[in-house]
Amino acid sequence: MLGAVVGVVMRAVTEAQPSEKPATRSYHADKPTGLSGAAALLAASVLADSALEHYRGSFENPAMVAPLISSALTLGSSAGRIFSLSRTRPSRQKAFVLSIAVGAAGLGFHIYNVFKRPGGLSWLNLFYGAPVGAPAALSISGWLGLAAERLAAQAAPAPRFFGLPAGRVLAAFTSLALIGDVAEVALFHFRGAFQNPFMYAPLALPPIAAGLLAKAAVAPIAKTHLLTRAWLWTTFLLGMAGTGFHAYGVSRAMGGWRNWSQNLIDGPPLPAPPSFSALSVAGLAALSLIEREAHAGDRQGR
Repeated sequence: MLGAVVGVVMRAVTEAQPSEKPATRSYHADKPTGLSGAAALLAASVLADSALEHYRGSFENPAMVAPLISSALTLGSSAGRIFSLSRTRPSRQKAFVLSIAVGAAGLGFHIYNVFKRPGGLSWLNLFYGAPVGAPAALSISGWLGLAAERLAAQAAPAPRFFGLPAGRVLAAFTSLALIGDVAEVALFHFRGAFQNPFMYAPLALPPIAAGLLAKAAVAPIAKTHLLTRAWLWTTFLLGMAGTGFHAYGVSRAMGGWRNWSQNLIDGPPLPAPPSFSALSVAGLAALSLIEREAHAGDRQGR
């Protein structure tokens, strides 16, 4: 499933790159968009990860089905945004809002799960309790999908979000999301005692991407961001490679892939690393918007 989604995302990113005359085109003219691709990939990651984790928890709470439904709806709605000829649909927006709400509620449930365990808030409970950051990814996918819908409806070369330049808002948002993702990875890789030196990579590369995006969000507007784009692509590849490393980790468990039904649940989560790839795509989409805003400003100044 993730492979198919990655293919869709790559198409979205390729077709959403700025054209030679970006100032003459509105945001919704570039379809499919990288922002929708990012939402789709992140939703797919959440769907697969929550399915495994909640299956391991035997779906003890009936509400544990909610993230599977909402992430599936966001995945389908984002794919619809990419391939649909229509600009906006209320049903897609409702799906994205649902994911935002379910993710926020899930965050509350997971925090409660940590505090109700013996010892309350402790490193042990953060290591082995419900992952606090996981539901946030669902909300982020909803926000990205909703942003794509709202921006696609604006027939302007320099769209705005919450009254601010859309590219800068999305760059700042994605930067914060990357930092949150790094924090969760740091927690679980520390739990794994960094057995493989490559486990340091997601703690080293994505923070730099987050910093470069934050700079793009606040610095004077620029027409190109070559270093930031290169680092985001590196982070994208890191996410894809992470799935391979996690698959290797599953193979090293007792029984390897022959015992897949247990090792997929108890081993390193295969669907988790592509979250870095999804956020990288969102960052690339934000840069495209910032660069389009720069060209639009030049056009207005002539």
